[in-house]
Amino acid sequence: MVVGKAHSCNLIAGTIQPTKGSLSVKGRLAAMLELGAGFNPEFSGRENIFLNGAILGISEEEMRNKLDEIITFASIGEFIDQPVKLYSSGMYIRLAFAIATTISPDILIIDEALAVGDAGFVIKCMNRMKLLKNNGTTILLVTPRCSNHP
Repeated sequence: MVVGKAHSCNLIAGTIQPTKGSLSVKGRLAAMLELGAGFNPEFSGRENIFLNGAILGISEEEMRNKLDEIITFASIGEFIDQPVKLYSSGMYIRLAFAIATTISPDILIIDEALAVGDAGFVIKCMNRMKLLKNNGTTILLVTPRCSNHP
């Protein structure tokens, strides 16, 4: 059986189950698998931060403690209080990446998500991932061409 990269990421993230055998993942996992996944389009960016935290099993108190860092990293200004259905794909990615990398994941899966970001933001993300890696986070970065990233 051949399994593609997106399918493999979904298996590891636990969004789908293997048809045979088993797979176990230990630690806090954050995954960016599909644009808009884990977001309610009617909720503001701020509300979606807490929704994502709940989905990931993170307490509201912990998310409140990380809120300013997430908002600062996302750099979407006043849009943080607007419904995400008004966001561009780049704004979605900024917020999703900020959430996923601020929650101190043990494992971070990013499936081609940075392809829609501007060059400055991609560099900011690569620097954040370098910091996470240096702190022991396992990073699975799925990208069509590594030469596009610093």
